[in-house]
Formats: sequence, C-alpha cells, structure tokens
Amino acid sequence: MNKTLFMRTIETNDQIASLALRIPAGIIFIAHGAQKLFGSFGGYGLEGTGQWMASIGLEPGYLMALAAGSAEFFGGLALLLGLLTRPAACVLAVTMLVAIVAVHLPHGLFLSNNGYEFGLALLGMTIALTFAGGGKYSLDRTLAERNG
Repeated sequence: MNKTLFMRTIETNDQIASLALRIPAGIIFIAHGAQKLFGSFGGYGLEGTGQWMASIGLEPGYLMALAAGSAEFFGGLALLLGLLTRPAACVLAVTMLVAIVAVHLPHGLFLSNNGYEFGLALLGMTIALTFAGGGKYSLDRTLAERNG
C-alpha cells in the first residue's frame, strides 16, 4: 500500500508517552514564542528580540526573531494539540540546537550561568517527539484513524 506523504507525516503509535512530552513542551514553547513575537510574559517583542539577536551575530536580527518566535509559538501550539507533531518537533529541535550553540554553550551546562541545560532538555523532548509522533491523544492520531 502506497502511503501519502501526509499520512506518513502524521503516523504515530497508540501510546500516551508522547502526551507527557507534548503538553509541557508545548506550553513552554508557546510562552517563549509569545515573548519574542508579542512581548508577552515580560518579553521584548520582535523589535527588542531582534536587536538582541543582531547584537550576538544572528543577522538580520528582526528576521531571526520572527523565525525563532514563530517556530516556538506556532510549533508549541502544534505540539500542544498533537497536530503535525513530527514536523513541528523537528523545527523546534533545530531551533533549540541553534539556541544552544549560538547563546548558551559558552556558559557551560548550568542554567544559573545562562548555560544550556534547559535548551538541552527541550532538545531531547523535541527529538523524541520527532521520532515518536503525537501518540494516542493527538490530533495526528485522530486524523490518521479517519484517513487510514
């Protein structure tokens, strides 16, 4: 049977383990994306985040802030819903890898020194979701069952 690209993308298992990763990761990414895009939760919005990104060499800063903020906000929303979990998680994994290398790696592991431990935890969560998919309680699973 020849599966469509869409069906291969939303394919997932019937386990609930992905839910334990999707919910906290989704909430965290939505909040961080909202900081970058809208200035919510004490964030600096696109303008401020863009200036900061430019100051650390991520140019053009505004575009990088828009890309990172959009990936985090909309990718987090996708994780929370379990919709297109694999591609969303993959994009978020790349976003975390860039954050770790460009910002946190020189400061060592610990978060108290602006280190990479939090980014590393999020990277691990998103890599696991890239491989596992949304799991039992996801919109991916519902769509796959209806179209399968």
